[in-house]
Amino acid sequence: MKDTDPPLTPQLLLQAYRVGVFPMSEGRNDPEVFWVDPKRRGIFPLDGFHISRSLARTMRRTKFTVSFDRAFRDVMQNCADRDETWINDTIIDLYAALFQSGHAHSIEIWDGEKMVGGVYGVSIGGAFFGESMFSKATDASKIALAYLIDRLRSGGYQLFDTQFLTPHLASLGAVEIPRRVFQEKLAAALDTAAYFNAAGRHIPHAQDVIQRSAQIS
Repeated sequence: MKDTDPPLTPQLLLQAYRVGVFPMSEGRNDPEVFWVDPKRRGIFPLDGFHISRSLARTMRRTKFTVSFDRAFRDVMQNCADRDETWINDTIIDLYAALFQSGHAHSIEIWDGEKMVGGVYGVSIGGAFFGESMFSKATDASKIALAYLIDRLRSGGYQLFDTQFLTPHLASLGAVEIPRRVFQEKLAAALDTAAYFNAAGRHIPHAQDVIQRSAQIS
């Protein structure tokens, strides 16, 4: 951000998301932040995520456990712990503040006491803005995504923004749409009430997540 720009606060960040803009940094150690408004936007149709047979088998057999909002900052730190990242300390602090106010959430995947996967994002109205995910074990991020989408469906969300479309996300059902179409979907979602914690602290059984996905997909 330039010196003439207003200071980046959690409130300004929420305003930016409401108009379809989000912040990024050039790198982990770069203190600057810039705004991004892609011409084409990646989204996850909430009825388009399909749990493959191999992923379902992993979810049934795995020893991993799942939690929600247990270690938000740690998820962000793990997402930033890579050679190339757009997450710097400013962004971590800002999103941690959004988490404290109930506007950001995380899903964590654990192997015993070790976190091996996770995903986090911002929640406003019926829109969820997926920010980043990480995996330190086979399929850990996919499992986190499966539980996240199940939670968004049950909470009444209308839009799951992925910002950009990557080959990995496309293989899981994400699609790309023009900015104009995204803005229309965003406006409708923001006008909808949704509740990330509609199910409370209950962690659904893997088979229930798989079954619900099969019924909707």
